[in-house]
Order: sequence, then C-alpha cells, then structure tokens
Amino acid sequence: MMKKNFFRILSVVAVAAMVASCNNQAPKMDEPVADSEEALEGLRIAYIELDTLTAQYEYAKQTSQELEKKGTNARNTIAAKSKQLETNVNNFQSKLQNNGFTSREQAENAQAALQREQNNLVALQQRLENELANEQAKFLQAFQDSLDSFLGDYNKDKKYDLILNKAAILHASTKWDITQDVVNGMNKRYKKSDPATDKKAAEKKADEKKADDKQ
Repeated sequence: MMKKNFFRILSVVAVAAMVASCNNQAPKMDEPVADSEEALEGLRIAYIELDTLTAQYEYAKQTSQELEKKGTNARNTIAAKSKQLETNVNNFQSKLQNNGFTSREQAENAQAALQREQNNLVALQQRLENELANEQAKFLQAFQDSLDSFLGDYNKDKKYDLILNKAAILHASTKWDITQDVVNGMNKRYKKSDPATDKKAAEKKADEKKADDKQ
C-alpha cells in the first residue's frame, strides 16, 4: 500500500512539473488566440506512462526498495517497543494490585518511568516518520530533476512541443508513446554514472531547494 501511494505521489509531482512547463509556453491574455485547428497544425506531441517509468527506471526501483525497507524496519522497531511498553504497563498494574510496591513513592517512580518510556516511544515514532518523509521528498525531487534533465537533452533532437503524462490524458494514440524510449535512455544514463555520487548530489540539490523554499 505504501509503495502504491508513493508512486501515486511521484506521478502527481511529475504531472505538475510538465503542466508548469506547458503553462510557461501559453499565450498571454492580451495575445490573440489562434483557432484550435491552426494551433494544433504541425504540433509535435508525445506522452510518458509514469507508472511504467518508475517501475522500470533502475534508480527509482532501487531507491523505492530502500525506502520500503527503511519503512518496514521503522514499523518493526515501533511495534517491538510498543509491545515492550504494554508488557511493562501490565506488570506495573499487576504489581500495584498485589501490593508489590514497598511504598507509595516507589509506585510513583515506577509510574513516572512508564510515562517517560511512552514519551520516548512517541518521540521515536515521530522522528522515524519525519526521517522517512524527508528521504521520500528528496527522492521525488531527485527523480523529477533526473527526468527534467533527460527530457531536456532528449528533446534537442526530437523537437516535441509537448511531452505529457499519460495519466493526464483521456485518450491518445500509442504512436505518441515514448515511454520505453525514455526508460531505456534514463537507464543508460544512470548506468554510466556513479549511483553513489549521483545520489549524494541529488540529496544536496533537494536540501538546497528545500532551504530556498523556506526563504
């Protein structure tokens, strides 16, 4: 379920970027708008199936698997600590009911320790969720940058006027589908690069963009 939601977010991000790119080329309000037939005449259009791209692009596959593993580890850690806390609470209640504490102060100290344990668990869960969310955001930005960069080079020869996300199109002929071309090209570029270096560079760029957005 997390993986499906993750790729759904990825598709939305890419769609937004493509729409923004198209909007930059839209006519101004005070410019005359040509008839639809004249506007479309000679227009070169292509589309990409982002679900296929994210499923076959090696960088996306590897990173999503890493994030899925980290998410599973985080959930397992929280589940184990939650179970331990539940056991400690049950032991405390049992000891309290059976007059196992030698004094009121001892019982209060034990209760305070349980409260600290619960607070630490909540803080740990929040930290792990934030870390995973930050890594997902960095990946989304890195993927978008990689796609933008590739399409920029790819379109120098292809000369498309529009490259769209298939999910945003109601119907289109398969002759406009360049998905596999993009998959092959991006994988070829990725294999030639140093994945570790590229990942660090992408994360740095994502951090810089995040800092710029806050300003």
